Amino acid sequence: MRTGTRAGPAPVSPGSPVGSVAPATTGGSQLTATARLLRLAARRDRILLPVWVLSLGLVLLASVASIVGLYGTETERVQYAVAVAPSVVARAFEGPIFGTSLGAILMTETFGMLAVLVAIMSLQAVVRHTRLEEETGRAELVGSAVVGRHAPLTAAMLLTFAANLVVGALAVLILLAYDLPVAGSLLAGLLLMSVGWSFAGVAAITAQVSASARGANGLAGAVVGVAYFLRAVGDGLGEVAASRVEVISAWPSWLSPIGWGQQGRAFAGERWWVLALFAALVVVTVAVAFAMTRHRDSGIGMRPVRAGPASASAALRSPLGLAWRLQHGSVLWWSVGLAIAAAVFGAIGEEVDAFLETSDELAELFAQLGGSEVLVDLFIVFLMGLLAVAVGAFAVQGVLRLRSEELTGRVEPLLSTAVARTRWMASHLTVVALGSIGMLLAVGLAGGTAYGLVTGEWSGRFGDWVLAAMLGVPAVWALAALVVAAVGLLPRWAVAIGWSALGISLVMGQLGALFDLPQWVLNISPFTHVPAFPAEELEWLPPVLLLVVAAGLTTIGLVALRRRDLIT
Repeated sequence: MRTGTRAGPAPVSPGSPVGSVAPATTGGSQLTATARLLRLAARRDRILLPVWVLSLGLVLLASVASIVGLYGTETERVQYAVAVAPSVVARAFEGPIFGTSLGAILMTETFGMLAVLVAIMSLQAVVRHTRLEEETGRAELVGSAVVGRHAPLTAAMLLTFAANLVVGALAVLILLAYDLPVAGSLLAGLLLMSVGWSFAGVAAITAQVSASARGANGLAGAVVGVAYFLRAVGDGLGEVAASRVEVISAWPSWLSPIGWGQQGRAFAGERWWVLALFAALVVVTVAVAFAMTRHRDSGIGMRPVRAGPASASAALRSPLGLAWRLQHGSVLWWSVGLAIAAAVFGAIGEEVDAFLETSDELAELFAQLGGSEVLVDLFIVFLMGLLAVAVGAFAVQGVLRLRSEELTGRVEPLLSTAVARTRWMASHLTVVALGSIGMLLAVGLAGGTAYGLVTGEWSGRFGDWVLAAMLGVPAVWALAALVVAAVGLLPRWAVAIGWSALGISLVMGQLGALFDLPQWVLNISPFTHVPAFPAEELEWLPPVLLLVVAAGLTTIGLVALRRRDLIT
């Protein structure tokens, strides 16, 4: 059912493609009920978005405090800049350096990471209040009232823009609290906000193109990945200026909104005109998204859904086969992406000592990972731990597919047959469990192979990469089991619990030592308990305990699902 202010079917414009509809009304009525939908969206996100905003603020606050302590003198800042500027690896991972001021170093160290997090927050918010609403049928119910065609998308965009505005303002306040220059602080906040706005516009388009929330999030996430890759390539191929403490990035950096944010040069001769690039991108993407809403029905994407075969294959006769059919795309693309990332990191493993010289923060973090004095061992521990958290993101997404199937009503016909609820849930959990094993194995093989090809060191070291990767399996399963328990016990909160747990696992397990958090706080993350092999002797007790916890939480989720009503 299409949304509009007039009842009855909409006339089809002559020559329009199949599935397109002419706008029901013109003028301001297209935005009817926008304010009410905005309040509804804000109420639904009254916990999730504030958690995002506060988490981003805490990450920035901790980063600023750490950098101020590490680079308090001009000599230390010059040494840092001279080390980073000529390092291709450092520029690709962290970003370009534009001088020796404390603010310039802060932008190099933190802006890229914060930009990616803000982009993810924005695209998920837009898709959640547009495409997901259509997929679950709630948009159809809302559209049966007096609601303008553009009202849902407008409300989603306004809420996302407001969240990014708060993030930017919070960033400005944190920077000013550390006595950084006003102009640079203001520009840094505006650039961070602009990155979020830009990817909100991208998500608005993918929400019109894809027929599912997963597809829309996937397309928008791919754009974020490409933007980060272009930024890394442009900075890596850049040239060192005559001052030896500045980098002139190559042209690919200017193809990326993340690159624009860094090229704004906050605290280093501010380029205020870069904000115009963001403004143009936001205007274009939002305009295209609104134009698309006029040419499709609610619940249907611009990209046609490919028709399946006339008869189902034998594999679809079981719940496990159906679960694999629904999730195999995610398994494939996550595996390919993580394997490529592991191969890239593995190829630079030989240069890890030079890379650590460019960042005292990373050197301090590596020093807390284990007792080994071999930097490659510490590098493997850090990298495999970080990629294990990424596999955890797949696991959270895969388990939450249970909730998605429930909300869309697709599980009811399945459970009306002889399939029990526990068998249905177990089929999806099997795909998640085996998929996570396959991904971590691919990560270990790719990283070890790339390292061996570059260094020629295969004996022993290749096995270290593979085993270090596989040790992350129990932690991934424990995280997934927590989401299983949430789906069974607290289904309404399952999505928020799942993604919040992933964020906490990342901060506590991988960055908590850098922020000097107490050990009991670090222990909250299951990834903290992954053995630091090969930097330390291998201990089997922590992985076994994680498996016990995973089994217990999974059992709780299965039992709770059997006893509750669906779609509660």
